[in-house]
Amino acid sequence: MIIAGIDYSLNGPAICIFEGKEYFTFEKCQFYFLTDVKKNATIFLKNIHGKLFDDYEEECERYDTISDWVMNKIIGCEQVALEDYAFNAQGRVFHIAENTGILKYKLWQNSIPLDVVQPSRVKKFATGKGNANKQEMFEAFVKETGTDLRIYFDSIEREIKSPISDVVDAFYICKYNYKELSNLESS
Repeated sequence: MIIAGIDYSLNGPAICIFEGKEYFTFEKCQFYFLTDVKKNATIFLKNIHGKLFDDYEEECERYDTISDWVMNKIIGCEQVALEDYAFNAQGRVFHIAENTGILKYKLWQNSIPLDVVQPSRVKKFATGKGNANKQEMFEAFVKETGTDLRIYFDSIEREIKSPISDVVDAFYICKYNYKELSNLESS
């Protein structure tokens, strides 16, 4: 089984890819994220890969390059889970929808099965609370994996920000996808 969980956004998309049949663990995952911070465009822990965003001249080009980056990373995936839109989102919601729509279209064109998961389900799965914030998600991740990503990203800030929060979200989206698929196979 090769599956992916995608925390998709305009400013910090992240992907978690798991390959295996049993025992979903952090160590068995490969993570990819895009960033605009040069020091984060590197490899951490041998399984977390950062890359700088490609340059773009207009929004459609930006959406295309982000979705192409995802499509190149998920080659071979049998199932992809994507976090659904947050209903309380503010700001550039139409841009977010356009960006996500292009990715969904490319997944459909390539016959890659897609499960769209409500953010509250992922949060409840990770923390037991459907309205968990970034800090609570991060704390659940550290407790489960024993990995404090702030050390590797040289982040001394108390507030959990991108790309750390993106990697954490992608991990739990992928793990949720794994759990759902495992439940289907055992039924």
